[in-house]
Amino acid sequence: MASHTKLPRLPRLRAAAVTTTLCAALVAGAGPAALAAAAQAPPPDPFKGLTADQIADKAVTATQSATSLRLAGRVVSGGQPLDVDFSVNDHHQCAGVVRLQGGAAELRQTGTVTYMKGDEAFWRASLTSQGMPEPQIEATIELLKGRWLKIPQGQPGTENLSGVCDLKALLADLGRNKAERTGLTRGPDARVKGTPVATLVKRKAEGTAVQTTTVSVSERGKPYILRMVKRGGPEPGVVVLSDYDKPVKVVVPPADQTVDLSKLEQGSSTPV
Repeated sequence: MASHTKLPRLPRLRAAAVTTTLCAALVAGAGPAALAAAAQAPPPDPFKGLTADQIADKAVTATQSATSLRLAGRVVSGGQPLDVDFSVNDHHQCAGVVRLQGGAAELRQTGTVTYMKGDEAFWRASLTSQGMPEPQIEATIELLKGRWLKIPQGQPGTENLSGVCDLKALLADLGRNKAERTGLTRGPDARVKGTPVATLVKRKAEGTAVQTTTVSVSERGKPYILRMVKRGGPEPGVVVLSDYDKPVKVVVPPADQTVDLSKLEQGSSTPV
């Protein structure tokens, strides 16, 4: 078995006002028509008086303060479309699913150990992309069938997993290049999964094409980023962020259902 097996590259992230209006109408003895009008009245804009760039600054600060979140969507990594759906917290814990070229793999991490359990299509696509010979691919798939690959931190060939379950690293990119969030415009307000959002739009030239990035910022509670959409350019994608500050539960697979990456590289078929 070839040494230093590499792993797939994974991507590195008003209702109260309406109630108050209704209560005021009831106290004043308003009739049904007045109540209906109050119910339809839009809540006040929490970002009134702020430019789109200023809203973006508030959104980045709030999102980077999150202790956990769920990230789901499709991104392009290395020219390959990658579907992800996982929850991660600021204690290097995460759990979710990754889909690549028709295959899927569960991903779990707690502490310094990551576990991956992929189906045949996932492992075949991943190992083929590394140029592994067909006989070794078949042997590896057979060894991993129904088992979790146990990946200790620092194992050679696993560098591309280092930031997947690191919440702070995932969110650091949001504030790394402030130029990317200047020159924004505010589009029409919208909703993401029922939550009202402010829509921020950034357009920039990419050769002869125009890349458009649209960011949806919550208008309810903290101004968290709830959705990011990139169109045009080399890495289009859609990512939805949710479940902010909710607990992330990670179940460690039983030892008899795991295969250590170091044993895999040695060609051992003995689970550890």
